[in-house]
Amino acid sequence: MVSEGDSWTVELSPAAKKQVKMLFKEHPQVYAQFALLAKEIEIVGPFRKNWPHFGALGKGRGIPQDSYHCHIKSGKPTYVACWYIENKKIKVVEIYYVGTHEKAPY
Repeated sequence: MVSEGDSWTVELSPAAKKQVKMLFKEHPQVYAQFALLAKEIEIVGPFRKNWPHFGALGKGRGIPQDSYHCHIKSGKPTYVACWYIENKKIKVVEIYYVGTHEKAPY
């Protein structure tokens, strides 16, 4: 069982790295929210029930097992982040999407 309070490693997929760079340049306020979420995942773990619309994603095409998402900015457009638990034992999470809800891979 994973206990909260232990540090997690947060990695970005190659696609998420590009998406985060774009956010940093074009939408700094959304980037700041994403950075806060990533830091929270690192410190407290991947189950971020305090974020809007946090929830598990059903396994499907392009959705890894143990995937979760939440909204990082509401309104139009809404921005979301998607991540999955890559390894529970050594506590590794990979964020694989950061962008608009309309283009989210679910």
